[in-house]
Amino acid sequence: MAIIISGKEVSANVRAEVKAACEQLRTKGITPGLAVIIVGDDPASRVYVNNKKKACADVGFVSEEYALPAETTQEELLALIDTLNRKPEINGILCQLPLPKHLDEKAVINAISPLKDVDAFHPSNVGRIMIGDYHFLPCTPAGVMELIHSAGIDVSGKSCVVIGRSNIVGKPMAMLLLHENGTVTICHSRTRNLKELCSSADILVAAVGRPKFVKADMVKEGAVVLDVGINRDENGKLCGDVDFAEVEPKASYITPVPGGVGPMTIAMLMKNTLKAAMLQNGID
Repeated sequence: MAIIISGKEVSANVRAEVKAACEQLRTKGITPGLAVIIVGDDPASRVYVNNKKKACADVGFVSEEYALPAETTQEELLALIDTLNRKPEINGILCQLPLPKHLDEKAVINAISPLKDVDAFHPSNVGRIMIGDYHFLPCTPAGVMELIHSAGIDVSGKSCVVIGRSNIVGKPMAMLLLHENGTVTICHSRTRNLKELCSSADILVAAVGRPKFVKADMVKEGAVVLDVGINRDENGKLCGDVDFAEVEPKASYITPVPGGVGPMTIAMLMKNTLKAAMLQNGID
């Protein structure tokens, strides 16, 4: 039976630390501010934005929401980002993805000031992560690392397999494990011998976006299994990329869905926004 790593508990601890640090900043006359831009009316995006606003209120940040119609032009969106880049009381800018098809996500990400890029998607922040000299980490991979640390798991020397190669999770996840001296393999849709590679992993991170994709025969006895996926199963119930019922008896540690990696993403966003406020005010 695996030990369940609770993202609810760990994220609550992170938020409590951020809230305490925010109270300290307020004694210096500084209140961290996060601007969230949402374009169109995607229901999932709306849920995420509401959760981010609630988290800001919980830790004591100012939050500003910019809800733009789906037909917003590229020029209008870039003009808003330019305004927010120059607004001193806004420390972090987040543009909720995906954007409507006619908008250029790459151009939008590039337009956000690297010092206010609390998603850590800007190419200069991505480059800093690559060399291990970063201010911000992408929120989901950072949350996974926080869960690993909370359980007292040492990555050094371990065989680590990441299933998924997205710019948002898979690639940065691999870099963070590498920075802690893990031996990392990235698997994806073209990988041969996927089952053998996964079943050799001491630490397995599933970020493939396919419900219950990871079965027991893909997992080594005693492996640490971290499930980044948020999907719906055949009954419409929330589930991860890992078949929890099958894999949990084999793993030493495992994250559930819901209540695992999910809550960590917003907690790490709060941590990044706090860091941005400190950097912009010359506080180490």
